[in-house]
Amino acid sequence: MSSMYFTEEHDFFRKSFQDFLQKEVVPHIEKWEKTGHIERFIWKKFGEMGYFGINYPEAYGGMQLDLFYTVIFLEELQKVNSGGFAAAMWAHAYLAMTHLNKEGNQEQKQKYLTPSINGEKIGCLCVTEPFGGSDVSGMRSTAVKKGDTYVINGSKTFITNGVYSDYLIVAAKTAPELGNKGISIFVIDRETPGISSTKLDKLGWRASDTGEIAFDNVVIPAGNLMGEENQGFPYIMQHFALERLIMGINAHARSEFALDYTIQYMKDRMAFGKSISKFQALRHRVAQLSSEVEVCKTFNYVTAKRLNDGEYVVKEASMSKLISTKVADEVMYDCLQLLGGYGYMEDYPLARLLRDSRLGPIGGGTSEILREIIAKMVIDGKKYKKAT
Repeated sequence: MSSMYFTEEHDFFRKSFQDFLQKEVVPHIEKWEKTGHIERFIWKKFGEMGYFGINYPEAYGGMQLDLFYTVIFLEELQKVNSGGFAAAMWAHAYLAMTHLNKEGNQEQKQKYLTPSINGEKIGCLCVTEPFGGSDVSGMRSTAVKKGDTYVINGSKTFITNGVYSDYLIVAAKTAPELGNKGISIFVIDRETPGISSTKLDKLGWRASDTGEIAFDNVVIPAGNLMGEENQGFPYIMQHFALERLIMGINAHARSEFALDYTIQYMKDRMAFGKSISKFQALRHRVAQLSSEVEVCKTFNYVTAKRLNDGEYVVKEASMSKLISTKVADEVMYDCLQLLGGYGYMEDYPLARLLRDSRLGPIGGGTSEILREIIAKMVIDGKKYKKAT
């Protein structure tokens, strides 16, 4: 299957990225997991190597490569055993930067996208609110136009890179009376007066800074509006397809990482005079899990190919995240069990993998929301179209 989607150039990229991660990232993971702060130098190194510009236009410093380079980027990030570090990198590159690339004008791209690609600026996407969650249309943040400015008030929560980022892509209602048809998107500098952030204490993803952000009469130029006014909701919905596929790919990749580690542990672990990899009950559980992961990966690759070809895969991306994250949680739970007491120890990778994986069915749209989206499409015949 690999040869269907990955060329020799892809394979070379994977190997070079693996080497980069082992040399530049892995030695610092434990520190970042403890401090919850990923140091700035690594962002710059990612930028210098071109990793943030994989699928962005050459005009802004990117390489404009196909989506399977992104697949490799995501898969290998899962193998450093820090869901938080991986999330910080892909939330910057594929949440904040996606909006900049798709809705930003030339001036905005030069000011924010170019330094984002080279690792000089870090971005975050601010959509989720304390009272909104997966209900994007229920957001309460407002952006009131006054002359040649907008005044923003409200709050966001669960924002990856929400504390240490340099700029924020913010969704707010410019016409609250229109509901989801009155949402707009803005780019805002972190140092703008009236912005404050609080770091949240999480079960997993410990290395990333997840923040709750408050906007208190934040005045920004009208030129900070991205795309058209009141078109923010379809912009957000459109990009959810990529975000959900990303989380599906992340899920199958961390599942493979967990299984590879567990299989090697089983081969090395002796009980009752033989390797525990020889016990049928354990062997068959690994066989079942491996089969489910392979099915997820195959589906995710097909969906990535369709997205790369320009199709709008909102249904398939929702299915990818729904099933892949469910399978990943099962893999982590059972792999931890297969390690016995050692699975419960922080010195072994499964404890962190279990915690980090648990966010999969929650972030980027809960599994409950995804089931309803899928139901609307397969039962009610609803069709979704691209906004841009």
